[in-house]
Amino acid sequence: MSERPTASRVAALYDVHGNLPALQAVLAEVERENVDTIVFGGDIASGPMPRETVELVRRLENAVFVRGNADRLDSPAMSPEWDAARRWVEAQLEAEQIDWLANLDFSAVIDDTLYVHANPRDVDAVITQRTTDERLAELLEGVSQSRLVIGHVHMQMDRMSGAIRVVNAGSVGMPYEPRPGAYWAVLDDDVEFRRTEYDLERAAAAIRATGHPLAEELAAENVLQVPTPEEALAAFGG
Repeated sequence: MSERPTASRVAALYDVHGNLPALQAVLAEVERENVDTIVFGGDIASGPMPRETVELVRRLENAVFVRGNADRLDSPAMSPEWDAARRWVEAQLEAEQIDWLANLDFSAVIDDTLYVHANPRDVDAVITQRTTDERLAELLEGVSQSRLVIGHVHMQMDRMSGAIRVVNAGSVGMPYEPRPGAYWAVLDDDVEFRRTEYDLERAAAAIRATGHPLAEELAAENVLQVPTPEEALAAFGG
């Protein structure tokens, strides 16, 4: 686990998924927020512009990184189509970049907040607004911090589990929200959910030009339009 000095203001950027235009738009806003630290909460590069995304985030001096399920490119994908896409991502990256992604820390602690990708146990099990109180308490067993920040399911969320506030920061690059945009959060004494607008048509055109095997699907269904939370929850099985 990575632990950093106290920071009073944190930008939580999760699930960029190689969507460079969305990331650039969010970082432009982050620059105006006077944050101490930017936490990248996993699934950074697995998408249409992996090399450029990795190069950009690694240039940020105040960035902290935790590992997501898609950051280890040899891990199983959800379908043969997505596995082919992951192999394409792998081919775009240098061996050193692949190793860097695969060996990111599982978690980070800043102030009294624990940052992980999916849940405090692993990078796969989902937490959503439909997760039962009992299941959530089970996944949070042993957490000593008063606040937990997650991603993974690409939907912003704010709920309590006992004394622990559980926040999903949303997804910068592949959101499941009521409308398109880039979703993230700012944390200090409280939590501020953010949505950043960017040039969707231009981003879609850039994605289509990358050669990513699912470029058309990503442009049409994850940039120009996005799945709703209800559709995503149905896919996750509640």
